[in-house]
Amino acid sequence: MSETVREMIPEADLNARIAELGAQISKDYEGESVYLICILRGAAPFACELAKRITVPVTIDYMTTSSYGAGTVSTGEVRIKSDVEIPVEGRNVLIVEDIIDSGNTLHYLLDVFKNRNAKSVRLCTMLDKPERREVAVDVDYVGFTIPDEFVVGYGLDYDQKYRNLPYIGVVEL
Repeated sequence: MSETVREMIPEADLNARIAELGAQISKDYEGESVYLICILRGAAPFACELAKRITVPVTIDYMTTSSYGAGTVSTGEVRIKSDVEIPVEGRNVLIVEDIIDSGNTLHYLLDVFKNRNAKSVRLCTMLDKPERREVAVDVDYVGFTIPDEFVVGYGLDYDQKYRNLPYIGVVEL
């Protein structure tokens, strides 16, 4: 089976929106610091670009979760494959995700970090698919709200392919 990728969000639009998000986050955390937790692998390009645009002190850490396997639909079961190295207790945690659709992963992680006594926990996602929600999550910072299509690029993959695309594209099978 062969697939093609149709461009949905151009690189220039991504860069402009990330700058806006960085400015808003900087304003919201003025006088404080942020513990930015990047959810690997997909959020890495977004998190790096976002961190460069945040003007308050930032600590960056990484976490790997899984709910997809090799398919295009979430299994609903969230697993932490690798955890953060720095304790979150007393810190302003900003979870940075590539995309939120079912909400299962972020709902789970919000509970994890609240139970670890973070000072605050906020969510930032590059892409949001609210029509796919299975559980409610309040997303503090959204790059783009998109329709229910399977997207790749800018860190997002289809079976580990297309992460390197500089734009967001739709996989057409």
